[in-house]
Amino acid sequence: MTELRVHELTAGYRRRTVLSGVSARVPAGSWLAIIGPNGSGKSTLLKAVAGLLPHGGTVRVGGRELRAAGRRERARLLAYSPQVPQLPTGLTVADYVLLGRTPHLGPLGREGAADLEIVEGILHRLDLRGLAGRALTELSGGERQRAVLGRALAQRAGVLLLDEPTTGLDIGHAQALLDLVDELRRELGTTVITTLHDLTISGQYAEELLLLADGGIAARGTPAEVLTPAVLTEHYDARVTVLTGPDGNPVVTPARG
Repeated sequence: MTELRVHELTAGYRRRTVLSGVSARVPAGSWLAIIGPNGSGKSTLLKAVAGLLPHGGTVRVGGRELRAAGRRERARLLAYSPQVPQLPTGLTVADYVLLGRTPHLGPLGREGAADLEIVEGILHRLDLRGLAGRALTELSGGERQRAVLGRALAQRAGVLLLDEPTTGLDIGHAQALLDLVDELRRELGTTVITTLHDLTISGQYAEELLLLADGGIAARGTPAEVLTPAVLTEHYDARVTVLTGPDGNPVVTPARG
C-alpha cells in the first residue's frame, strides 16, 4: 500500500502558471477525486504528479521522491491514464494492455504466465475480450478509453492516476469501469486519484474530494463536506440542489431559476 504526498506543487504551461502551492496527502489505499470548474487545473495537477509536466515542489510516492526515481521504478510506483491518449499504431488491444506489464519484466523482457493472466483478467472485467485482437485504430472512443485504462491497471502500480476515465463511456461501462477500479483498490491496496466532471459520481466512489479553483485548493473533505450548494454555487457559478442518495452520498442536480 502506497501513500502519495504533494508539497507546494506549482505547475503550468510555458509562462502561464495554472497551479501554485498545492499540497495534499493521499493515504495509502484511499480514493481521492479532484473536481473543479473547467480550466481549474485538474489535468495539470495529474500530469505534474505523473512527471509529465515541469513543476516546482515535491511529489513523493511511498516516501520516494519521484524526481530521484528512474523510469522503470516510477512505472512500478505510479500508473497514469490520460484523458486524451496518444495511442501507438500497429498494436492490438491485447498487446497494448500487455505493455502495462513492461516495468515488471525480467532481464530477458519476456512476459510470463502470471503477466498474461493479469491481462486476461483485465480484458474480461473491462468487457474487452471480444476486442482483444482488434487494432487500436479500429476502436470507438469509449473502447479506446477502456483499453487505456486496461494498460494502466496492468501496471499494478501503487498509485493509479486517472484523468476523466469515464469520458466517452455509456453509463453501464462507466459504472463497470469505476467498480473495477474500486475492487482493485480494495483487493490490492492501490491508491486512486481521479479527475471527474460528474460531481455525483465523484461523491459515490471517492472517499475524499479536492476542489481546485483560482490556481489552488478551494475546498477539501468528504463528499458531504464539499458537495454543498454554497460551495458549488461559489466555485461553479451554478444553481444546484444537493440531495441525499440511497447510499447516503450527495446527489447534485441542476436547479432551474
